[in-house]
Amino acid sequence: MSKYLFVFLLLIMVKIAAAQQTPLWLRYPALSPDGKTIVFSYKGDLYKVPSAGGDAVPLTLHEAHDFMPVWSRDGQFIAFASDRYGNFDVFVMPAAGGEATRLTYHSANDYPYDFTPDGKKVIFGTNRNDIYTSVRFPQR
Repeated sequence: MSKYLFVFLLLIMVKIAAAQQTPLWLRYPALSPDGKTIVFSYKGDLYKVPSAGGDAVPLTLHEAHDFMPVWSRDGQFIAFASDRYGNFDVFVMPAAGGEATRLTYHSANDYPYDFTPDGKKVIFGTNRNDIYTSVRFPQR
């Protein structure tokens, strides 16, 4: 029985090694407006790679989870969601890399979806409730 166990463990190790060579956790790809660059999320960080192929370059590297990248229409900025402060907020950073600026501060999770046509604002989705005096909470 130990012979079968050894073969089984050897097969598992080979499978794990092969998975490291062909990563399957690439998520949320976003193609730049000019079509030359792709930004994607991999294991909670953002990377960019030429759309023709090549090496991926990290844009963010830290313990927070960054995902859902969105390009500005002029290709100068990337908006993304990150849980750097406990919940997901919207951040924006230069497409070439650099410091990210936090845009939202609410305790609800916020996720970017697009930029406005002029590129000055980020359109994002969230799940926020109105205050108790709202029409959504009728009074007796």
